[in-house]
Amino acid sequence: MALAVLAAACVSPAGAQSWPVKPVRVIVPFVPGGTADTLGRLTAARLTESLGQTFVVDNRAGAGGVIGAEVLARSVPDGYTLGVSGFGPHVVATALMKKPVYDPVRDFTHIALFGGSPSVLAIHPSVPAKDLKSLIALAKKRPAALNYGSAGNGSTGQLVAELLKRAAGFEMAHVPYRGAAAALADLVPGHIQAISTTLITVGPQMRAGRARALALSAAARLPDYAEVPTYRELGYPDLVASTWFSLSGPAGLPADIAGRLNAEVRRILQLPEVRERLRPEGIEQNALDAGAFTEFMATEVKRWQPIVRASGARAE
Repeated sequence: MALAVLAAACVSPAGAQSWPVKPVRVIVPFVPGGTADTLGRLTAARLTESLGQTFVVDNRAGAGGVIGAEVLARSVPDGYTLGVSGFGPHVVATALMKKPVYDPVRDFTHIALFGGSPSVLAIHPSVPAKDLKSLIALAKKRPAALNYGSAGNGSTGQLVAELLKRAAGFEMAHVPYRGAAAALADLVPGHIQAISTTLITVGPQMRAGRARALALSAAARLPDYAEVPTYRELGYPDLVASTWFSLSGPAGLPADIAGRLNAEVRRILQLPEVRERLRPEGIEQNALDAGAFTEFMATEVKRWQPIVRASGARAE
């Protein structure tokens, strides 16, 4: 942290004003092909166009995003190393570590919120429940008969499901998988009865009739899934959550660079072709400035980390 602050002091105002004068690295702390990678590449391509320097994606996957996030935290805050941040590496991972290798708020400059995909609770068509109320009634009547899968311990899907169980007073065993795709692969043939994970994962199976959605953790119904109610409207106002992603830099990034990037990202997210590309992902966009996003990050850490620790999740 002290090194980052010292390095920041070496970035002159004139240098910040002329930024960027060379290629910029964008660390994505996950493997290619996922939502974080998609957002990183979409943003990098359009920042390259608008700022006149190449923004190069560097996938540094591993440990739930911790490896890439740690590389970012230790980088020089000169504007030439940025990273895709998010709920996983900044909120969940740091709650699971006995000795966190970075502070999710203080060790970064949080630049812009891309938005996030809500979680959906979906069941196999064989489960005799037509809505969330009847599923809860079934679970109370047969507490050992139902289970649900998620993308893993500490995933947003698990956290939302556990909060629902606590609020509604029922039991449903959790089956953690190494990723949402593996959980979905067991839901489709009926090996598990339900799944709680991101909407983008389950959406195609919902359309095909191989999964029946009961509730979303979005703030309001989504146009492309207008038939699916939200937890909020079903009487669970606290179950508004998403697996969100964002853009961050090391602590000490000059404020004018952070502000310029924030404005560019917000502009990019409103481009028609970008909105159309992200629409199937179910991503709800949020136009926060850098200061408001930093406050959002701190609030999410305070809100979710006790829940993560109480969920029984363990670092893998």
